[in-house]
Amino acid sequence: MQSTLLVGPADWDAGRMPKDEFVARIAAFWRRCPSAGGAIVYGGRAHHAELAYLTNFTPKLEAALALIPRAGAPQLMIGGGVNMLPAAKPLTWIDDLRPLRNVGTAVAEWAGRQRENGGPVLIGGPSMPHALRQELAKALGDAVEDKTADLAALMRRKSAHEIAAIRAACATLAAAMTAIGDAQRTGAGVTAAVLAGERAAHRRGAQDARTLFSLDGGRSLRPLDTAVERVVDPLQVYVAVRQLGYWSEGFAVMGASPLAGALRAALHSVLPRVQAGKPCSEAARAIGEAIRPRRPHPVGARIVGNAIGLALEEPPLISAECGDRFESGGVYSLRAGACDEQATSAVVSAMVLVKDDGNELLWPHAAAMK
Repeated sequence: MQSTLLVGPADWDAGRMPKDEFVARIAAFWRRCPSAGGAIVYGGRAHHAELAYLTNFTPKLEAALALIPRAGAPQLMIGGGVNMLPAAKPLTWIDDLRPLRNVGTAVAEWAGRQRENGGPVLIGGPSMPHALRQELAKALGDAVEDKTADLAALMRRKSAHEIAAIRAACATLAAAMTAIGDAQRTGAGVTAAVLAGERAAHRRGAQDARTLFSLDGGRSLRPLDTAVERVVDPLQVYVAVRQLGYWSEGFAVMGASPLAGALRAALHSVLPRVQAGKPCSEAARAIGEAIRPRRPHPVGARIVGNAIGLALEEPPLISAECGDRFESGGVYSLRAGACDEQATSAVVSAMVLVKDDGNELLWPHAAAMK
């Protein structure tokens, strides 16, 4: 579930993600889009991976718009009015912060100053509200090319700083899963167990923590929207946490579950196929073969994974029809789910970092996969 209000820490930490990192990302984008004179980058509360990638800014309630010129200093327009600027200042490396108002006029004036370097391009257009998109189109007077896909291609290969952030998120994911398992084993009801995991994540500084669980033997997953006091064993859960801007996620079964054990072994056997340059479809088909003769779980019936980073779901979506290949520096979330003849179901997953010379299991620990 999408959080109503993001309350976790999101301050820019120059020690973990230095300004040079963002400058290098912007330079790489200009090389990929040589005709662009500037970039208009949109981010809202629910969809802001591209904005965060270039500015570190996470809109907690209202949207933001970054204006990044090819030459010169960028500016960031913050929703919520002038009073929000002091609160936004610690969240980004950009110095020039302004309220998000009179957008059409402000963007038109800014774009006019960039014309000698080329026309502006748009990033984040697919998630932009229609009214704002129309206002920009009217102000700029001509079609602005959307380059979200070009930036997404650059975002797939994670830098050393990004990988460090994802490792931190995976450590928090592990702590949350451990807390849920410990609570469930000591007889806690579903609500108490799941909340134990969320509290563990927040204690470690998570920006966001999202959970799902099953009350019907793993066949379906539901959010924590009402209290459930009864004990469920085994307990199928899903946990996603964001830390330092980066996501980790995992499916796991707490308690004794032969099916979950078989699925962990099946997924572990497929991980050697997750190699730089290898087709994503090959791994997807291998997961399908490994769970046979069991029926695939709806969660993984067609899509068995995706890239993950500043967004919980980044391209590519990994399926038997996927035309992409695994990339060195990419981080991927893969899952295996099945239903057996006893009408029980389970889903397990893993997060994998692809390297030039192989891959690394980021979550869970290799021993837990067997």
